[in-house]
Amino acid sequence: MPGVGPLTAIAIEAFGPDMVHFKTGRDFAAWLGLVPKQHSSGGKERLGRMTKAGQADIRRLLIIGAMSRLNWLGMRSVTEGSWLSRMLARKPKMLVAIALANKMARQIWAMLTKHEDYQDPELAS
Repeated sequence: MPGVGPLTAIAIEAFGPDMVHFKTGRDFAAWLGLVPKQHSSGGKERLGRMTKAGQADIRRLLIIGAMSRLNWLGMRSVTEGSWLSRMLARKPKMLVAIALANKMARQIWAMLTKHEDYQDPELAS
């Protein structure tokens, strides 16, 4: 998976619990602290900053991997019109890196629970 190297994979295996403990990929991302804090009341949903709860080492490695994907060399592989290019056009780079780290955490959860290898979504379609 782009942005996830051997060090990140080993850290997830060593420090992360078994993925069957998490019902969804969002639960795993929330455990890592990569989801926005909710200040919701009366049916109105208000999302705040990143919670930063959970395993800081894995979260830091995922954010570093996401930032490496967003640097100049990694941007060559981003296709025009994709989710990542649209986010970069309208949001700050660090916010896009956090969103990409969240997406990577969800994909890691899916790969580990289904026992599958990474499949590039652009090549699959």
